[in-house]
Amino acid sequence: MQNAKPRLCRSLATWSLAAGLVATTISAPAIADDKVRWKVQAVFGTHLPGLGDPIIRVAEQLKSASGGNIQFKVYEPGKIVPPFAITEAVKNKQVPAGLMLLGYDQGKIPASGLFSNVPFGMEPWEYATWWYEGEGKQLAESIYAKHNIQPILCGVIGPETAGWFRQEINSIEDFQGLKIRFAGLGGQVLQKAGASVTSIPSSEIFPALEKGAIDATEFSMPAIDQMLGFDKVAKNNYFPGWHQTFTANHLIVNKEIWNELSPTNQSMIEMACTAGTLRALTRGESLQGEVVSGFGDKGVSARKLQPELLSSLRELTREVMQEQATKDADFKRVYESQQAFMKTYQPWKRLAYLPRD
Repeated sequence: MQNAKPRLCRSLATWSLAAGLVATTISAPAIADDKVRWKVQAVFGTHLPGLGDPIIRVAEQLKSASGGNIQFKVYEPGKIVPPFAITEAVKNKQVPAGLMLLGYDQGKIPASGLFSNVPFGMEPWEYATWWYEGEGKQLAESIYAKHNIQPILCGVIGPETAGWFRQEINSIEDFQGLKIRFAGLGGQVLQKAGASVTSIPSSEIFPALEKGAIDATEFSMPAIDQMLGFDKVAKNNYFPGWHQTFTANHLIVNKEIWNELSPTNQSMIEMACTAGTLRALTRGESLQGEVVSGFGDKGVSARKLQPELLSSLRELTREVMQEQATKDADFKRVYESQQAFMKTYQPWKRLAYLPRD
């Protein structure tokens, strides 16, 4: 019995060593196989603050936080596929992921526009609340699952301007025959108002405006629009951005590729995008005041749409929304969810915040 203890210790040591070798053998390939190396096609130029640059921050933070296990190579617009073809490319695994304005899918997925911008819709933090705490995330995942896509909210910024116009706009009649670049549901509203609406990518807007192919345009917030040169041609910048009270971007991932990720990597990507959503908002908000204050030096007039004109646009918006809801069950489901959330949120919004006047 004197040698029992040494033999027992040697046995335990042998089993510990064997278990360690087995664990190493099992975990090492698992870690190696679980590395994420994705090409990510961006929908907007990454030089655009708040709108395009958050995906760069998300990629950097993921690489750092994961110790290099998760790495995104972000491609500028059009480098792999055009902006309006990103969803189809992700669906078919041409690229594993993309940063997308879901509203660009509206031709094939009518409800998609409601996830990116809504005329007379929610404010940015209100939309984010509906997404995370309401039905937004669940509805988007359900709708995009039909297209083999996993959508992840990855950026929200504040309202756009109501557009850059060569001439003043004082009534709904002034839209009659106006050639304007306008996107999404807001574009459908202006079509009802009699405008000739076209939707073109950001890189094509300034040449069209400069050459007179269009009379007016909207795209984003003043700091971004100024970078694109709109203030050099159209000197009337109108507010508020009734057609796009928020702009939301989503990281879209091929559903099969997403499901193959470990829960850890899924959580890290979702966490990085949640942080990216907040930073997109703060980045966008930080720049606009200075830009608007400098309008006078550039000969630009910051103008407000007349209350009567806004009322007319709101009425046309109701018509567009009702028509779309009648045509598509998913659109109806999402729109009703948003309207119900806004109604529930309104008493708090009205009482808690200082009046803006």
